[in-house]
Amino acid sequence: MATTQSGLVAARLTELTGRAVELVGVTTFGDVTKADLTQLGGTGVFVSALRDKLIEGEVDFAVHSLKDLPTTPDPRVVIAAIPPRDDHRDALVAGAKLADLPPGARIGTGSPRRIAQLRMLRPDIECVPIRGNGETRIGKVTSGELHGVVLAAAGLRRLGRESEVAQLFEVDEMLPAPGQGALAVEVRADRADLLELLGVLDDPVTRAAVAAERAVLNALEAGCAAPVGAYATVNGQDLNLTAAVVAIDGGHAVRKSTAGTSSAPMDLGRDLAAEMIAEGAGTLIGEQAH
Repeated sequence: MATTQSGLVAARLTELTGRAVELVGVTTFGDVTKADLTQLGGTGVFVSALRDKLIEGEVDFAVHSLKDLPTTPDPRVVIAAIPPRDDHRDALVAGAKLADLPPGARIGTGSPRRIAQLRMLRPDIECVPIRGNGETRIGKVTSGELHGVVLAAAGLRRLGRESEVAQLFEVDEMLPAPGQGALAVEVRADRADLLELLGVLDDPVTRAAVAAERAVLNALEAGCAAPVGAYATVNGQDLNLTAAVVAIDGGHAVRKSTAGTSSAPMDLGRDLAAEMIAEGAGTLIGEQAH
């Protein structure tokens, strides 16, 4: 998946600037560990090795799935571009829609956010921790080991596996992870030349939307493995933001929406998080962490 995403960014940069791009593969801790994301804490496990190569000057820029990127800034690096967002939704790969799967169906996902929201929709299902790339996870459905798996719709499209999607979850059913479907192109903070070059890839609408979503996550002091969903849309100067923290058993959620100006997305996200904390969101996050 990482290679595919990087290839898409490289091809687009070459198309827009004429500059050739060489892909350099980097294996991260998140790629090789067999531990669940809940055990790892989630934050940064797919990022730190890439950043190390960037800081050391072994690569000029790095491409991340934005939802994996820590929300705490690193002064050594900067996001030079956030290309236009792909599909933000979660997708079920299965033989039927979620409502039509048999009682006690086994659904594979390692994401507490997905587990919590799946249990809100179907309290009877069994969520099975699962790791590996998209092909490996889909294989557990085709082999009959699992009734279904939940993956990012954007990732399935990039893999060319959209035809296997049984259901796309809309945001009223399952809020995506903050930044889901978007990529981040990161460079060293001292590389003004690359900042200018890569700026052609940036989409201001996507940047504003994901800034609001990630501000919620940051203000809640929750990592990317926490049961937090957020999604923002931008229409001109108007930004609409919805976020939720869901108990891991699916029994309770704090869900709030707000609207404001797209020129101050982080303020909007922080304000919404404060309202959620006042209604008990922090307690739900703490319960999941323990």
